[in-house]
Amino acid sequence: MSAQQDNRRPIKAVIFDMDGLLLDTEGIYTEVTEMIARRYGKHFDWSIKQNTIGRGARDFSGYIIDTLQLPLSVDEFLAMRQPMLDERFPQAQAMPGAEALVRHLAAHGIPIAVGTSSSVHYFHAKITRHQAWFELFDTVVTADDPQVTAAKPAPDIFLVAAERLGIDPADCLVFEDSPFGVTAAKAAGMMAVAIPDVHMPPERYRHADLILGSLGEAPLAQWGLPAMPA
Repeated sequence: MSAQQDNRRPIKAVIFDMDGLLLDTEGIYTEVTEMIARRYGKHFDWSIKQNTIGRGARDFSGYIIDTLQLPLSVDEFLAMRQPMLDERFPQAQAMPGAEALVRHLAAHGIPIAVGTSSSVHYFHAKITRHQAWFELFDTVVTADDPQVTAAKPAPDIFLVAAERLGIDPADCLVFEDSPFGVTAAKAAGMMAVAIPDVHMPPERYRHADLILGSLGEAPLAQWGLPAMPA
C-alpha cells in the first residue's frame, strides 16, 4: 500500500459491487451468453468476456452483438437471455469471505451498501439463497435505480450509494472485481480495491488503490475499520 493510501483519513463506509465480488454469478452470465452465441454459430470466449465484466446490461448486450455480429437488437438479446438467467440466478453461491466480511462490518455499525450494475429484478433473483445477510446492507443501488442516470464506468451508482448512506464519497471504500467498476469508484472520488478474476490481466487494474486475491485479505485496520477476528 502506498504512502498516499496510508495518509488517507479513515474509511467511514464500505460499498460492494455484487457480481463476481459478493456472489459467484459471472459463470452464469458466461454460460447463458455462450448458449445464445452458439445459436448463431458464434463462440463467446475469454478474449471477449474480459471486456464485458462490470458493464451494464444494455452496454454488455450491445458489445456482444457488435463483437459477435449477432443478428439481434439489444432488446431482443435481453429478452432471449432473461428466462435463462431467471432459471440460474437463484442458485448463485457466495464468493469466498463475502458473507463473513459483510456480517463483520454490520456488527460493528459500519455503513455498508451494494452498488451493482445489475437490475433490481436480477438483484432479487441472485440473492434468493442469501437474503439473511443481504438484509444487513443499509442500501442497495442498482443500475435501473431512478437516481442513476448512467451505469458503470460512470460514477452514478456509487455516488447515489454514498448519498443514501450520508457519507462523503472521499470517506468511502469500494470493493470491485471489474476494471469498469474501479473506474467508476475512482470517478466518484472513492478509494477502490480490486479483487479481480484470476484470469484478468493485472495491468487492467493499475488505477486501483489496492489489488487483493479475495475479500478475506482486506487489511481493514489500515483503513481505520475494525479488524476481522483471527
